[in-house]
Amino acid sequence: MKKLSARRRHPLAAVVVLLLALAATGGLYAAFAPAGTAKADETAQSLAIEEGKKLYSVGCASCHGTGGQGTTDGPSLVGVGSASVDFQVGTGRMPAQQPGAQVPKKKVIYTQAEIDQLAAYVASLGAGPATPKEGQYSPEGADIAKGGELFRTNCAQCHNFTGEGGALTHGKYAPSLEGVSPKHLYEAMQTGPQNMPSFPDTTMPEKEKKDIIAYVNAVNGDETPSPGGLSLGGLGPVSEGLFAWIFGLGALIAVAIWVAAHTAKAKKS
Repeated sequence: MKKLSARRRHPLAAVVVLLLALAATGGLYAAFAPAGTAKADETAQSLAIEEGKKLYSVGCASCHGTGGQGTTDGPSLVGVGSASVDFQVGTGRMPAQQPGAQVPKKKVIYTQAEIDQLAAYVASLGAGPATPKEGQYSPEGADIAKGGELFRTNCAQCHNFTGEGGALTHGKYAPSLEGVSPKHLYEAMQTGPQNMPSFPDTTMPEKEKKDIIAYVNAVNGDETPSPGGLSLGGLGPVSEGLFAWIFGLGALIAVAIWVAAHTAKAKKS
């Protein structure tokens, strides 16, 4: 009996065998892989920030300052977040060609990879709205009718009820939303570019932003019918009334002049 007791395995023997098996099959590496992955992500982020800083020094620092603190030619970028950079640079508004009441949309000069690097650098200057993921701005499954209500309440005063845009004061204007990507629509609501107010998630939840994006895409789609026939740019009753005054009243005046002229000739004869 004493010999049998002596041959019994130590309680930790099974643990030692398991560790040896894991080491043989690479299991220990798998167990510590998340830490390695996090370190790799951190390294990639650091490289993106470094490359973004180089791009910033060449294309942005002359207006926004070497550290993003802003100058008399450009506002501070501290705290604007990566979403603002992705919108402004991704729509070609930045770098600006010249100062003015409003910077227009133009051809994009950076690749998306370079825009991501610039955004990473600016985001490192201070916390701000992050670039949204596809699931945040995709209009799939959104409520278009609800989006129309939200758009008419919050956006139509400037952008018109179909997103055709409109004039503001002192040379400013609300741009047309036709052809704007869902991602940039979401970022505009997040960051409030130029004259537009911002709508953070605390003010307008993500679901409501998606509803608005779905509505804008619907009213500006190629297959969207115009129940009134000629849309006149979709600018609403002002343009329609102007059309009626110019062409309708103009036609009546022309007919009146023609009748008067022929009446005078008839009396003479």
